[in-house]
Amino acid sequence: MSATTWDDTPVAMEGGGVELRLKDIGGDMAVSFVRLPRGTDMAPALQGLPDDSCQCPHWGYVLKGRLRMRTKDGESFYSAGDAYYWSPGHIPEALEDVEFVEFSPMEELNKVIDHVKAQMS
Repeated sequence: MSATTWDDTPVAMEGGGVELRLKDIGGDMAVSFVRLPRGTDMAPALQGLPDDSCQCPHWGYVLKGRLRMRTKDGESFYSAGDAYYWSPGHIPEALEDVEFVEFSPMEELNKVIDHVKAQMS
């Protein structure tokens, strides 16, 4: 059994108000705590991935704020209190300061994080 809190989860990536905390929770899954400030559009950081979008599936819960998720099929909106599943092929944009917690396959998530970090440097 494994558990963690926001404060006990190591920072994997931060900059410009974006904060991603990440921990392997076993079973090849990771828990992520994410903060995106209002106006953050992840599209530029995801360019170069297939379909220029995040290719990792995520299951999670929005703790605070509101965001838009763009896909090749359109867009969806998520607000505080929403539980979600985001399939591969999505691009998040923070419409308000947003915080969410999500669970993702570790291997796929690390590929996306490595790509985003390379785009940020």
